[in-house]
Amino acid sequence: MRLDGQRVVVIGGSSGIGLGIAKVAAWAGAHVVVAGRSAGKFEAAQAEVGREVECRVLDATDGGAVRALFADLGSVDHLVVTAAAGLPFGPFTSLDPEAFRRGFDGKFWAFVNAVREVLPVLRQDGSVTLVTGAASRAAMPGTAGVAAVNGALQSMVPTLARELAPVRVNALSPGLVATPVYDGMPEQARDSMYRQAAERLPVRRIGSAEDLGEAALFLMTNGYTTGIVLDVDGGARLIG
Repeated sequence: MRLDGQRVVVIGGSSGIGLGIAKVAAWAGAHVVVAGRSAGKFEAAQAEVGREVECRVLDATDGGAVRALFADLGSVDHLVVTAAAGLPFGPFTSLDPEAFRRGFDGKFWAFVNAVREVLPVLRQDGSVTLVTGAASRAAMPGTAGVAAVNGALQSMVPTLARELAPVRVNALSPGLVATPVYDGMPEQARDSMYRQAAERLPVRRIGSAEDLGEAALFLMTNGYTTGIVLDVDGGARLIG
């Protein structure tokens, strides 16, 4: 599971799960390009990766900007897309159509832009990994909007794996992962959420960004895996 001399592009890789994937890819020898909206996060991301990483400012909802990025890079071995903005959380009856539209604009269309625009420069037997989420199949109240966005992406994976072959296309579906996305919660409430979740999970802990990085590394390096949704959720899908 090595990526020596290969270029990995992680869109949405400046924090959280994306940063965990960037770190593991760098440890595996890849030249990593992290692309994201916030240049303010790049310095911390470079320090945490601990190896050479190239950072690019990118709004993945802008198809022209995505096209320009890949034209400038010239060649890519693996693409990982984790970007997500404006995901619609909340009870279905409280979400207006605009909330759903923002969710699809911020994630679904960003992912579609990334996959479409990377193809002219993607290695013939390279890979595309879409980071989705467990909400698409968990039937959790308050996540209908998130489930719709992630479910739409996951439903495309098998078809894309056939249409784009020999490029390999997979989805990575995380469960609860300790990332800065929860930093806005009061510390006591966040720790309680983590503890209660860990007690219910078969693995007795919640996930880390590096757990997802290792799973993404498998999807990038295993040339016999395509068209799957890989659940990395600590066994949450087993307990209902």
